[in-house]
Amino acid sequence: MADLPVAVVCVGMAGSGKTTFMQRINAHLHSKKQPPYVLNLDPAVLSVPFEANIDIRDSINYKEVMKQYHLGPNGGILTSLNLFATKVDQILALMEKRSRIPPDSKTRPPHHFLIDTPGQIEVFVWSASGSIILESLASSFPTVIAYIIDTPRTSSTSTFMSNMLYACSILYKTKLPMILVFNKTDVQDADFAKDWMTDFEKFQDALREEEAKGVFGGEGAGGGSGYMSSLLNSMSLVLEEFYSHLSMVAVSSTTGDGIDTFFEAVEEKRKEFNRDYKPELDKRKKQREEEKVATREQELTKVMHDLNVSAARRKPAANHEPDVDEDDEDLNDADQYPDEMDDEKSDDDLSSRYKAALRDAEGKGSTGKESFANYLASSQAIR
Repeated sequence: MADLPVAVVCVGMAGSGKTTFMQRINAHLHSKKQPPYVLNLDPAVLSVPFEANIDIRDSINYKEVMKQYHLGPNGGILTSLNLFATKVDQILALMEKRSRIPPDSKTRPPHHFLIDTPGQIEVFVWSASGSIILESLASSFPTVIAYIIDTPRTSSTSTFMSNMLYACSILYKTKLPMILVFNKTDVQDADFAKDWMTDFEKFQDALREEEAKGVFGGEGAGGGSGYMSSLLNSMSLVLEEFYSHLSMVAVSSTTGDGIDTFFEAVEEKRKEFNRDYKPELDKRKKQREEEKVATREQELTKVMHDLNVSAARRKPAANHEPDVDEDDEDLNDADQYPDEMDDEKSDDDLSSRYKAALRDAEGKGSTGKESFANYLASSQAIR
């Protein structure tokens, strides 16, 4: 995967400046003569400040989904993503085709796929459709999560810790490399966040200072129950190991500061993906394939057992065997019981035809049992 484009999936809380950040990194790559391939997965957005190569709004009408399924805004977004996820194979085919442009072509293949997601972060990260899209991307391209954080809103220890916990949950849910992007540094510098992530004592000092100001309830030193400060103190100790697996960059989507640093972090995470994450993904993929093969074998065994039972029921009873003259002792069994011999001879043939039917089913999107049942019915194998 070293030469493949890297997929950068931008996620973040509503209002964190995610779409503006997408516009900035898109413009930055265009200025470097490295135009990216852009995907918009937000069905509810009215307009985006960049041109998307693949746009969910081209195939899914968000308002119509809400109307037909009687849904609210969040339910409409979730259902739109679910519908769009059914086309993930077509999306990947387009992306793979775009990444394999011949070197002699006038159009150069992109170095980056940029994916914008809905502002309702939980709708994408925790939904089945979001998991399908992310896993499909990661199975084909190096994939990096860019978690966008609103720096001015994260200046207090409580909101900072809330963002870190959310980032932690996303990291372990997606199992993909992550970059923490502290946005809006033109409004507030993000040095405090870097200090809190790398120096436990500085976070403790900030926590004591806020407690003395009565931020957690009450007035004066020691105000409040002390529960919140105790919780934040414990969480900071727990997340110390989590911080070591993250890259943290400070950017301004308005001025463009820190964008070069962000893409340097993306390249580092690409290497990390190929080194640490891809082997694990390949392992999980192999396990799924083995489970799929085992399921096929179980289905084959069950169907063959059912067919054998049906054949046994058609055999003549033992106490009704026809009389055979001594002169006919060399009579061929096939002449006596043609149906029985045909069933025995056809077992292997049925087995091979069943496996062929399962292979056809994968290409048609149907289940193995349905395909084989239709196959038997059409060939009049079921009598």
